[in-house]
Parts: sequence; C-alpha cells; structure tokens
Amino acid sequence: MRCRKLQSTIVVVTIFFAVSGLWTVWSESESVLDNPEVQAAIDVFDAWVQHRLYQEELPGVSVGIVYDQDLIWAKGYGYANLERKTPATPSTAYRIASLTKLFTATAILHLRDAGKLQLDDPVAKHLDWFHLNDEYSDSPIITIRHLLTHSSGLPREFEALYWDDMEFPDRETLIKMFQESSTILPRESKFKYSNVAFNVLGFVVEAVSGQSYAKYVTNHILNPLGMTSTSVTPSSEMSHLATGYYSRRPGRSREIAPFFDKKAAVASGNMASTVEDLAKFLSLQFRDGAAGGAQILKGSTLKEMHRPHWLYDDWNGGRGLGWGVARVSDQVRIQHGGSVPGFKSAISAAPADKFGVVVLTNGDDGKPGEITAQAWTLIAPVVRKATETEEKPAQADPSWMRFVGAYEWSDGSVMHVMLLNNELSLVDPASDDPWGDRVRLKYVSGNTFKMLDQWQEGELIRFEENDDREVSGIIMPGYSLQRRR
Repeated sequence: MRCRKLQSTIVVVTIFFAVSGLWTVWSESESVLDNPEVQAAIDVFDAWVQHRLYQEELPGVSVGIVYDQDLIWAKGYGYANLERKTPATPSTAYRIASLTKLFTATAILHLRDAGKLQLDDPVAKHLDWFHLNDEYSDSPIITIRHLLTHSSGLPREFEALYWDDMEFPDRETLIKMFQESSTILPRESKFKYSNVAFNVLGFVVEAVSGQSYAKYVTNHILNPLGMTSTSVTPSSEMSHLATGYYSRRPGRSREIAPFFDKKAAVASGNMASTVEDLAKFLSLQFRDGAAGGAQILKGSTLKEMHRPHWLYDDWNGGRGLGWGVARVSDQVRIQHGGSVPGFKSAISAAPADKFGVVVLTNGDDGKPGEITAQAWTLIAPVVRKATETEEKPAQADPSWMRFVGAYEWSDGSVMHVMLLNNELSLVDPASDDPWGDRVRLKYVSGNTFKMLDQWQEGELIRFEENDDREVSGIIMPGYSLQRRR
C-alpha cells in the first residue's frame, strides 16, 4: 500500500509541474553527471523539491548545483509570476537580499589588493562623517575588518520604519541616521549581524574608489565574471525579474510584495541575480592563482575571505570576510542567506571539495536553507566520491636510505629518521602518538628536505656529511642533531 501511495504522489507532482512549467538546464560539461550515483542522487533531490513546492504551494524556486567551474545541474520549479504563469527557470532573476553583502566584501578586498585600503584601517580614515554616540568608547576603534565580520558593535538597523513602508533613506538621510545612532555592544565582544555595518562598507567603496557602489561592483566584479543578468540596482521593469510574494495564508491567494529600492542602503541587500550568474560567482571561490580577467581576486585573498576571522561561542563556525563559515563533520563550508519581503535566498560551498549550491525563491516562506541542506545531504557526498582522484603512491629515491637511522638531540634524546610509505619521516619514539606526531619530509635538492607537518611545517632541514661523505647529522632552524653510531 505504501508503494502505491508513493506512486500516486509522484504522479500528482509530475502533473502539477507539467502544468506549472518547470525548466531544466544542463551544463555542456556533463562528466560528473555521467556517474550513475550522482544522477540517482539528483533524481531523488529533484523529486523531493518538486513535492515540497507542490505540498507547500510555493510560487517559484530556482536551484543550481556547482562543481568546480561548471554549473552541473540547474532547474526552475513553479512560477516566476503566478498571475501570468511565467515559469521559473535558472535564468530567472530574484532579489538576492543579503547575498549582496558577499559582493560588498569582494569589492572591499579588491580595493585592498589594489593597495587603496587596509582591513585594519579605522573606518573614519576613509569616511570623515563616521562618528556616532559610542556607548563603549574604551573598546577598540571601529575598523573595516570589524564591519566585515559583524564584530563592530553597530546596530542591526537604524531606528526608522523603512522595512514597514519599504521607503529607504537617501545618502544624506542615512548618514544623519548613523550619526544620531549609538553602538550596541563593545567591539570584538560578540557577533552581531548588522546591515548598518555593510551600508557603511558601501560608502567606503565609494570614497576609496571615487565611483558609485553600483558602478564599482558592476565594472570590477559582475562584468569580469560574465554576470550579465545581475543588477546592483534592479528596476521593476527588469524583464526576467520574478515577482515576490508574501507568505501563503489559509484560504487566501498570495499577496504580491512591493518592489523596493534600498537607495543609499544598497550595499547590504539590494541586488538581483540568477542561479546561472551566481554559479559563476561560486566558481570563482574554487579558483587559485594570480588576479586578472575573470580571476578578480587572487587565490590567497579568496582563502583569506573563507577562513574564520571571528569564531562563534560554540566553536562550530564563525565569520570570514563577508562569508559565514561553518564546520560540518569533516567539511568546512562557506555560506550566506538572504531575506527581503517576497524573496529568500541561500548560497553555500565547500571550497576544498569545489562543490556549491544556490537556491533562490520568490516567496517569504520559501525556506531555501532547507533545500540547500537537502542538496548537501543527497548530492554532495556522491559528487565528492565521483570526483575523488586516486593519488599515485609516492616513490622514494633509493639513495634516501643513507639518511635512515637514529639521531640525538643535544640532551641525548633520540629522533629516528625512517622511510614510511615511501616517505622519509622524522619519528619521535618517546611520543605518545609517534605516528600522528611524525614529520614527513619532502625532497628539495641535494641533502635538503622541507618538513610538511607539525610546528616545523614549511621549514627546511639539511643532512650533514663528514669528510668521508657519510651522513653525520641534521641541521634544522634553531637545532642540530648528531647521528648515533
């Protein structure tokens, strides 16, 4: 009976979506999708999202799965506009709300790499109007880094009702609101999410670059990445923009959320984008190397943005530069969510696995985080398995055997040089965990190796020889060991 019930549910869902107009896009590079386990996981995920949309009567959802430089799978569900029955697709634009903050942070790091600011600059160095009633004047001066990590102590919002009437302040009014406001917490005391902080960062971008925020983000981020369907300042006439809807109420049709322009508060949540475009932004997070062209930030800067700069109290996550950072089992993920009336969004990625998810919705009750979580549960593990490359076993140089032996520190304690798994390694026999504490050695040249583990990671050691060309000892930074005879 349960199987028959499941079958009927799938039939109903299929009929519903045939009517509502779902849309699928496949990447030209389908190598990952050729894996049957990956395809099976996507099929189950697809059915789950379809049923969720049907069951909860959501207006529209667009989802994208990214692996490395490819949008390997993307699909739209339901409608971008319920009244006109316009299908939602991966090309549909949604208001992405606070995902805008990721572009603000990227602009700040772009300016930093150009030498035009430093993250630990006091904000007042770049904005002469940056002064407010500071309830905690004995805490550190507010810096750009504080704003990026939500550790500035600034309030989440100003004391104004712009989220009620959706009438946002112009530049002059917003600056006045800032100067009339107060800090809420001491700097560096607690994480406190702040739209105010990112609005200020938008002003920093303008002051340092000499361009409007919209122009700088468009010219230095969107255009190089080929994000041609994304707008920093979308208009209600944007042809591919979805209509936003308030939450469903029993017995009533959904009400349309009003179109809005955040005006001077643009940098905290005004943009509109598509799954296809945000996939390009995710792929940037997986690249390395020098900046140039579509590589708008060098690899080391991207890694800097992804690592924790502020740790939550539970130590399971924190804030990078713009990004939220979370540890889930053995995986580190970067992520951000967004919410404005009529739209909710989520983006997350595991840079080490080069896997990412984008979910955009045009309903207040869309819950993109739950859809994203299901993608991580169903699809991410099989993509990881399908893309794992088997490392070739290391090959030891037979001549390294002459380095193998016992070496004494100056106090008489012993360190062994051993050949383990074809890797030359330093092993402390007195350690409680001699295997875990070993230090692997990577060949550099001659008798010189680089240490790959523990406190000595990245440092060089050199095997010394006597007049008879016999290995007599080890020289490493700060220490020497003599070979035991």
